Amino acid sequence: MPREVRMALLYERISTHVLDEIKAGMLKPGDRVPSEMELAAQFEVSRITSKRALEVLREAGLIERIRGKGSFVVQQLPELDGVTVPLKGRIAPRPRSRQGPGAIALVVPDVSEAYGLELLRAIEERCAEHGLHLLVRRTRGRQTDEEQAVESLVASGEVDGLIVFPVHGDFYNASLLRQVLDGFPLVLIDRHLSGIPVSAVHTDNVAAARALTERLLDRGHRHIAFVSPPPQNTSSIEERLEGFRAAFAEREPGNYQAHQLTTLRSTLPGLFSPVNVRADIDRMREFRDRMPEVTAYVACEYNLARMLERALGGAGEPVISCFDSPGDPISGSPFLHVRQGQREMGRQAVDLLLARLRGESVPKLSTVPFEIVDAERN
Repeated sequence: MPREVRMALLYERISTHVLDEIKAGMLKPGDRVPSEMELAAQFEVSRITSKRALEVLREAGLIERIRGKGSFVVQQLPELDGVTVPLKGRIAPRPRSRQGPGAIALVVPDVSEAYGLELLRAIEERCAEHGLHLLVRRTRGRQTDEEQAVESLVASGEVDGLIVFPVHGDFYNASLLRQVLDGFPLVLIDRHLSGIPVSAVHTDNVAAARALTERLLDRGHRHIAFVSPPPQNTSSIEERLEGFRAAFAEREPGNYQAHQLTTLRSTLPGLFSPVNVRADIDRMREFRDRMPEVTAYVACEYNLARMLERALGGAGEPVISCFDSPGDPISGSPFLHVRQGQREMGRQAVDLLLARLRGESVPKLSTVPFEIVDAERN
């Protein structure tokens, strides 16, 4: 028998065994499932085979795998009547018995006065208008936490749909992709995943960055630098860099110059620490010393603008601009900035998700208005 066929039969045998134990009640929701090593020893197979068996069970929505802890039967099991083997894909969810208003979940890296708080308020208010319960899960910018939040929320059966603010990352979240392919109602906010057929609501980052940069150019700045973490695979940063460059397209190349510093790391998930902040400030100072002709900066986010303020102080005070800035009646808005339409973004996200739940067709990409706000220092 060919090796490929033999391996398939072995992992199917293991996954079927675990399925039978779940059906019989020997493994109940929340129970720990034998590990790869335990299953490999029990069935006298390699760990590659037992690992594949557990992956099939996870894909079917029967278990969840928690890094460092093991595999567990999901709290809300899907409908198992009539399930055939071998298992292929996610099993249809069990009919819900929950009465009253539905519930949705918001999965978000974090919120702050600069960006995110108004978004959260708008989503909560829109849910209240429709009698929806809202669950909030913070991922703290970590993709592993995002994957676990998405998996557990869907597996629990407690929510009808998800609104997700994707974290910055070099790779797409496998859990998000799986929910999209399985048809689970899902809407992204602030960012979109290129090439992935899922609804997203965000600012037109290209237009916003171009408008912000043109404001600086119109004020006489000829050398302007764009400042960000590495833009790869984060749609909002990629688009803001594109808009920044586009602002120079109709300017005389000899008289105007676009510069960029896109190697900053401290605002990436899990890297915000005093040591990394100091390292980024040092990079900013090195850039300033190499490019003294730069008189204005466009930071892709507020925290980087604050770092620039520390790095460039006393060096002729170049103009700093950014996306989002908290501002308040006392301190004013410290930077020229793009104000994103957070409230509209939140309302549209809830409305799109409700349309998905009604089975209606919804647009893949929706943009919300923005405005350029001048700095007002008191």
